[in-house]
Amino acid sequence: MYSKEQETKLIELSKELLKLDVSQIKTEEEAKEIIEKLREVIRYHDWRYYVLADPVMSDYEYDKLFHKLKELEAKFPSLITQESPTQRVANELIKEFPKVQHLAPMLSLDNSYNEEDLREFDRRVRELTGLDIVEYSVEPKFDGAGISLVYENDILVRGATRGDGQVGDDITLNLRTIKSIPLIASFSKYGIHKIEIRGEVLIRKDVFKKLNEERLEEGLPPFANPRNAAAGTLRLQDSKEVAKRGLEAFVYQITYAVDKEGNNLLGTKIKKHNESIKILFELGFKSPYKEIKVCKGINEVIEYCNLWQEKRDDYPYEIDGMVVKVNDISLYDILGTTSHHPRWAIAYKFKARQATTRIIKVIFQVGRTGAITPVAKLEPVEIGGVIVSSVSLINEDFIKEKDIRVGDLVLVERAGDVIPYVVKVIKEARTGVEKPIEFPKNCPSCGSPIVKPVGEAVYRCVNINCPAQVVERINHFASKDAMDIRGLGEATVKRFYKLGILKSIPDIYRLPFDKIKNLEGFGEKSVENLKKAIEESKNRPIYRLIYGLSIRYVGLTTAKTLAKEIKCVEDLRNWSVEKLMTLPDIGYVVAHSIYDFFHNEQNLKTVKELEKLGVKTCEEKEIKVADKLKGLTFVFTGELECCSRKEAQELVESLGGKATNSVSKKTSYLVVGKNPGSKLQKAQKLGIKIINEEEFLKLVGKI
Repeated sequence: MYSKEQETKLIELSKELLKLDVSQIKTEEEAKEIIEKLREVIRYHDWRYYVLADPVMSDYEYDKLFHKLKELEAKFPSLITQESPTQRVANELIKEFPKVQHLAPMLSLDNSYNEEDLREFDRRVRELTGLDIVEYSVEPKFDGAGISLVYENDILVRGATRGDGQVGDDITLNLRTIKSIPLIASFSKYGIHKIEIRGEVLIRKDVFKKLNEERLEEGLPPFANPRNAAAGTLRLQDSKEVAKRGLEAFVYQITYAVDKEGNNLLGTKIKKHNESIKILFELGFKSPYKEIKVCKGINEVIEYCNLWQEKRDDYPYEIDGMVVKVNDISLYDILGTTSHHPRWAIAYKFKARQATTRIIKVIFQVGRTGAITPVAKLEPVEIGGVIVSSVSLINEDFIKEKDIRVGDLVLVERAGDVIPYVVKVIKEARTGVEKPIEFPKNCPSCGSPIVKPVGEAVYRCVNINCPAQVVERINHFASKDAMDIRGLGEATVKRFYKLGILKSIPDIYRLPFDKIKNLEGFGEKSVENLKKAIEESKNRPIYRLIYGLSIRYVGLTTAKTLAKEIKCVEDLRNWSVEKLMTLPDIGYVVAHSIYDFFHNEQNLKTVKELEKLGVKTCEEKEIKVADKLKGLTFVFTGELECCSRKEAQELVESLGGKATNSVSKKTSYLVVGKNPGSKLQKAQKLGIKIINEEEFLKLVGKI
C-alpha cells in the first residue's frame, strides 16, 4: 500500500504533527490543511496496526494524533467528512438493520473432506474447461461471520451480512467501527468505479480468550466460539459496543467490479484471483495475501492443504479448512454455478476435532414427522472451540452397533467442525455401572404406542395430534422458507399451544388476537405486527405452502417442482405414484410419500381449512401462456434496458422456460445486452443462437 519513501515521509509527518499545538490554529483554511495531514497519518498508522499488526508508534502517540484531529474537527465542524477516522463510531443507536440486495450472490462453497474429493473436483474443472492442468489459488478458510462491502468512487458506501446469499442486513454503521476496513480506498487507480468485496469478520484467538475472561468477571456467560461472538457483535444496536469487541475483517473475493461505463472488469482487467487479493492488500485491506499460494495442478493443492492442516493451531485466527479456487477469473463463466455453490471453487475441510466425554443420560425427542430420536446428554466438553453438551445417537441400530450405554466414556467429534457425532465407546474405561439404553414403548410426548415401519431404522409416533409433532409442524409452517410468519417463533408457538389457542396449522389463521394482547409480553404493536405477518402469509406462492405442510422428503426444490405442474395444491390427490415419478428428482420413495400425504383425509381437511381461511392454495396462472418457452434455455450477458437480469430470468421462468448463468451446449438462446462479457465468445464457439434485447422481448410477447 505504501512505498518505503511514503512510509518514511508519513513517519516524519507524524512526528511534526505531534509537536503541533492545534489550539493556535485560527482559520478554516489552515485547519483544512492540518486536518487532511492528520487523517492521512492516522490512516497509515491504522494500516500498520490493524492490518500488518506491526505499529511504528506507541499507543500514546497515536491517541495524541487522534485527539488533535477531534479537537480541530470540533472547532471547525464544517470540515468533518464521513471518511474521517473520527467518524467510524456512530453516536446514535441503530433501530433496525434494513434488508439490502447483494450486487452478486454470496453463494456457499461445496465441501471436500479428503484427497479423493479434491481430485474429483479437479477432474470436473478440467472436463468443463478442456485444460490438462489447472492453475489454482489456495488460501485459509476463515471461520467467522460473512460480510460484503460495497465501495463507490473509492468510498465505503455499504456493508452487509451474508443473509440468504441474495439479500443481507445492512450493518454499515457497525462495520465502519472495524479499523481493518478502510473507509476510503483508491480503487479508481485500477479503473474501478464500483466494487463489491466478500469477506469474513473474525476475532483473533487471544482477543477472544481475553473477551471471555472479562465476561466471566462481569458475571456474563462466555461466548461459545469466536465465530458466534463475531456474528452476534455485528448485530448489536450500539456501534460503540461493537468497537470494543476487537473485531477484524479479512477480505478474500471480489464478486463485482465495474468501471465508470459499467463494464465488467472481472476476467478482463482483473484476470487472476491472486492478483485481486494483491490489489486488496495494496489498498490497505487485510487479505490472505501472505497466505495464498498459486498451485499448478491438484497435487500442489493437496500438498499445501496438508501443510496448513498441520499448522492451523499456530495461526492466530480460527480456520476450519482451505479454499481452493480456479485462479483464472475468465473461466468462472465457463464453469458456472449451481443454486448453492460455484463450480470454480471448493472448500477443503480439515479433519474434525475430537474429544472424550461421558454420557450422563439419554432423552428421546419427537420431530415434526413423528421420528423418535435418542439424544445423549454429555458432560460438557470443548471440541474445536465449541462447548458440546449433547449429541444425537441417531437411532436404535446405531446404539446397538456401537454398544453405547449411559455412563460410557465416548469419543465425540464435530464432523466438518459442526455436527457432534459419537465415533466410538471407550470400552476399556467401563467400570460396570454403565446401563444399556432402552427405547421407550410409548411416545415421550403424547404416550401413544410408537412403531418402527418396515424397512426403516427409525421409530415413529403415528398420532397426528401428538403435541410435539403439532408444535414442530407449526414451527416449520411458520418458518422463513415456508410461510415466513415473523413473530410466530418457537417459543410463541409453544406458549400458544399450552394455552390451547393454537392446536393445528389452520389455527394460525383464527388466533384470538383480543385475548393475545392481554398476555404478558404482548403489546398492541406486537399483536398488530403478528396479525399483519399472518395476513401477508396468506398470499405466499403455493410452493411455500407445499413445503410448509411437512410432507416427508419434500424440501424446497421438490415443492417448487410440484407447484410448477399443478394449478391447486389439492390437485395432487389425483396424481398417481407413477405420474409423480415422471417429475425431475422424484423417485419411488418421495413419490410414495407425496401420494400417501394427499390420500390422508386429515391432511386434505387441513388444506381445505386453509383455503377457507383465505390462504392461497391455487396459483392464478394460464397454463397455455406458461408453456410458451417450455423446453428452451436462456442465458443473458451484458446490461438490459428493459429490466434487470434477475427480472428477465424470472420472466423466462414464468413462461415455462429455463434461465441459467452459464453458456453450454444445452443453451437455446444467448440474449446480448450492452457491454457483453465472455459468454458471447463461448456462445459463438458453440454455435448457440444469439439474439438482442429487442428480439428477446418480441419472443416473450412484450413488444
